[in-house]
Parts: sequence; C-alpha cells; structure tokens
Amino acid sequence: MATIRQVQVTFDCAEPVRVARFWCEVLGYVMATPRGFDTWDEYDNSQPPEERGSWAACVDPSGAGPRLYFQRVPEDKVVKNRVHLDVRVGTGLVGDERLAALEAECARLVPLGAVRERLLHDENDSCIVMRDVEGNEFCLD
Repeated sequence: MATIRQVQVTFDCAEPVRVARFWCEVLGYVMATPRGFDTWDEYDNSQPPEERGSWAACVDPSGAGPRLYFQRVPEDKVVKNRVHLDVRVGTGLVGDERLAALEAECARLVPLGAVRERLLHDENDSCIVMRDVEGNEFCLD
C-alpha cells in the first residue's frame, strides 16, 4: 500500500474566490495559479461567464501546508461542520501568554470577515471558536 504524503482540504461554499482569499490572509497562503496563467484573476477571467468563480484554491508558498480547494455548491450551509481547521497560533504557549496570542490573532481576523463565537478556556488549555466569511467553524488553537 502506498504512503499518503499530501492532503487537500476541500470546502463547499457559495463564493469560492472570496473564501479562498480569506484563508490566504489567515494562513499566509497564496492563490493557486493554474498552469499557463500568470495570476488567478487572469485564469478566472479567461473562463466562460458561468464558470467564473466556480472554484479556487490556495497553497502554502513554503509547500509545507495542505492545499485548500474551494468549490461552488448550490446549497447553503445549514449545520455545524463535521471537520474544521485549527489555526495553531498558540503552540507551545500556556496560560496568559497563550490567551494573549489567541486574542491577538482573533483581533487580526475579525476585520477580514471572521466572526468570534466563543472562548473555550480552563487552566490547562484554551482556544477561540470562530467562523469564516461563509460561516464555517474554525478554531484558533
């Protein structure tokens, strides 16, 4: 059996390009550019009008993180995600230092369109539950 070396995380969404650009800002990723094009916008504008914005992808420029793929679907999000991303901003930090790192990242993401849901906190651990620009849950961890 082959060893899996890479994964892609796929999001169903109404506005793939908008959601992809949000996650690029959150993670420091860049929009994936299809072969033969210099930019994502150049590619997207070359498509028939009904296909424009139907998908988008973003990648970690270092190559270390997974590719994120966003595809347009007709139905709205109506229930809690079964899988979500944890944005690891507090790794190795504890107590007030960890909480300060989480709060600082939350403050950076809210102006980008993220919504803060709630802080989960006890003496051993903490995270902030948030939503992206289309309501998908994620955690600052």
